[in-house]
Amino acid sequence: MRLTGSITALATPFTASAELDLDAWRTLLAKQLEGGTQAVVVAGSTGEAAALFDAEYDTLLRSAVEFVAGRIPVLAGTGLSNTAKTIELNRRVAALGADAALVVAPPYVRPTQAGLLAHYRAIADDGALPVVLYNVPGRTGCDLLPATVAELAAHPRIVGIKEAVSDPQRMHELLALKSDAFAVLSGDDPTACRAMLAGADGIVSVGSNAMPAAFRRLADLARAGKRGDAEAWDARLRPAYDFLGVEPNPIPVKALLAAQGIGHGLRLPLQTLSPAHADAARQASALAAELEHLSRANLAA
Repeated sequence: MRLTGSITALATPFTASAELDLDAWRTLLAKQLEGGTQAVVVAGSTGEAAALFDAEYDTLLRSAVEFVAGRIPVLAGTGLSNTAKTIELNRRVAALGADAALVVAPPYVRPTQAGLLAHYRAIADDGALPVVLYNVPGRTGCDLLPATVAELAAHPRIVGIKEAVSDPQRMHELLALKSDAFAVLSGDDPTACRAMLAGADGIVSVGSNAMPAAFRRLADLARAGKRGDAEAWDARLRPAYDFLGVEPNPIPVKALLAAQGIGHGLRLPLQTLSPAHADAARQASALAAELEHLSRANLAA
């Protein structure tokens, strides 16, 4: 399996009473397929995995696997603060039909680089699923450094990395590790165009929840090396990037989805978007509708 192009880190829709909204979930999945999304992540940080009970997690993943029916890869967001628990979770998601595990660096415990090496090797050695590394220091409190990634990339069951550090030097170092067996993916919407123009295989996006076709267009242009067109399209997306950062993810993107009739909110301690950002949300929603219309016409051409 090789992961490329526009990949969506799916949000988890809830009802007004904060229960899983499976009808909205299937609507979101359909929207992704129609918009050209090339893989999806279930129950990552954007999917509020920490707020899901085990049975809910399993229901979401099982439903996604059944709905997608092999048309695109389905990744399961895993990665806990303990190695043995992560291995157990990876076995569970493999049994539910996931194609790969997106394994975030262990949150909160702040392991050393040697600890990260041992952690990921143990998970990959278990062999339940192909492993995609996920580095997001702002959420986990530890940084999976490129030298450590270089050692891990040699493992046959470790197939890529989602890198959320936006520094171009970091991406440059990781791109040196890219191969047919190891994909390098941007995990940062605002700098993904730059990363893909430099050679990254794709993007694992938050904004593509609400704008799947627009992000597919961005990925296609950038990965084809069409710098002028890609940068021009990226500039049109820039106000959306700005809005998606006004409050912690996934609060803003769930406001955009709610405006599209997909879900009603979040689970505590997260709350819905502050009224102070209501005007920005309306503007971002209008932009999303405009760019999706243009992009879907382009995909159909």
